[in-house]
Amino acid sequence: MQVANRVILNTGALYGRMLITVFISLYATRLVLNLLGAADYGLFNLISGVIAMLSFLNIAMTISTQRYMSFHLGTKNSHKLRMVFNASVLLHFILGMTMVLLFEVAGSYLFDHVLNYPAERTMAAKLIFQFMVVSAFFTIISVPYDATLIAQENMVMVAVLGVVESLGKLLIAIALQYTRYDKLIVYGGLMALLTVLLLLFKQVYCAMKYDESRIRIRRYFDRHLLKEMFAYAGWNMFGAGSVVARNQGLGLLLNIFFGTIVNAAYGIANQVNAQLSYFSVTMLRALNPQIIKSEGSGDRPRMLRLAMIASKFSFYLLAFFAIPMMIEMPFVLQCWLKQVPDYTVMMCRLVVIATLINQLSAGIQVAVQSVGKIRKYQVVVSTMVLLNLPMAWLLLKAGYPSSSVLVSAIGIEVVSGLYRMVAAKKITGLSPPVFTRQVIIRAITPALLSAVLAGIPQLLMPQGFARLGITMLVSAISMIIWVRLIGLTPDEATKMEQLFSRVFSKLQARLVVLKAN
Repeated sequence: MQVANRVILNTGALYGRMLITVFISLYATRLVLNLLGAADYGLFNLISGVIAMLSFLNIAMTISTQRYMSFHLGTKNSHKLRMVFNASVLLHFILGMTMVLLFEVAGSYLFDHVLNYPAERTMAAKLIFQFMVVSAFFTIISVPYDATLIAQENMVMVAVLGVVESLGKLLIAIALQYTRYDKLIVYGGLMALLTVLLLLFKQVYCAMKYDESRIRIRRYFDRHLLKEMFAYAGWNMFGAGSVVARNQGLGLLLNIFFGTIVNAAYGIANQVNAQLSYFSVTMLRALNPQIIKSEGSGDRPRMLRLAMIASKFSFYLLAFFAIPMMIEMPFVLQCWLKQVPDYTVMMCRLVVIATLINQLSAGIQVAVQSVGKIRKYQVVVSTMVLLNLPMAWLLLKAGYPSSSVLVSAIGIEVVSGLYRMVAAKKITGLSPPVFTRQVIIRAITPALLSAVLAGIPQLLMPQGFARLGITMLVSAISMIIWVRLIGLTPDEATKMEQLFSRVFSKLQARLVVLKAN
């Protein structure tokens, strides 16, 4: 299968999953929020947030394993692939056990000295914590299988697993309506069970389909490779840990200063952001293996070209859906949740803006990962990201509102993005002036023009479904037009037209065959 066709198929499969999972996840969240109430829902997000903050190793190791597997797929070295997989399985088991011990030690201190929750919910909170520990362990040891599916570009199975996971969460939400026990405890237990079942399926599927994913640690053990992967992952741990610490650390600070109701708003804001980000993350997931394989095969110019395309189009895809949602956020949240916790609208908008800024350098991050020289890069970027926490503490201590911590996060994200661009010049040879012209200016301009046009219905129409529909339509049409006129280079425009022409021709040919039958 040609590379372009494979990317199209993978992107289509992931978008199909996204269209299904977004609606399922949003409806499941509405059910859970209504059944648990804002306080218990905020408590669950607080506890799961603590686990996410401590389990940043999972994120770092996913990036590391996928990088090594995609790189050696580019070199076409099957023996090295087996060595990488088996080293990854061993690393993740050790890390999973280490994290369980860390969770148990840290949990005692957090419950006694840090977390702010109603005293009558102590037992429920501690049980939820234990369920999240189980979930985190099985999530960590499933990373080699996730990395295998992504590196092999088997996005169809990734899509199937995503749909199954979303359906599982929906069934859990429905089951809460019929349980006689504490709904928060039942919810946490069933979520942990779902993680275990998904891991078992991935293990069986990958072992049957990919020979390199069979566990043969003694046969393929390589001390040097193990050390190399751990060192590479160590710097990724610092980078991923800083991002998770920022996101969840802000949640802890908001909890300390304002309580669980604000945590509910912050949790909903992060979920809205995650659902909108699926559009850009999906495209990146389909394109990232090609970026890393290009570096593995020694084609640096192609790698940089794909990295710039990834940065620009991941921004476009997020902006396409984020612009009308930010404009109509009060109405959308009201329709979705019915009872909208205080501060949620503002937090949703600010979190999405921060993510839009981050997407402008998304391709740069993959390019740096593919080269592998990440030590200095990770130290500087991670330090910038961690500045969010002392800045947030100072703002809240000075009496500023909860939204101020996210305004600060946006400013720091801008500075971090500028550094990524400069650092990429030294590591990969990327030209900052070219990146600024071809990506930043061409991406931001269509988004701003579309936002202005999409805001016009706000001035002319009352709030409701009609205005929401008009806003989305105006935003979509204007975004497509401005991207075509301003956002694409002539070469990109030509290639996009050729790509759509090939896809349309294939669809037309298949329709003719179907009619003939």
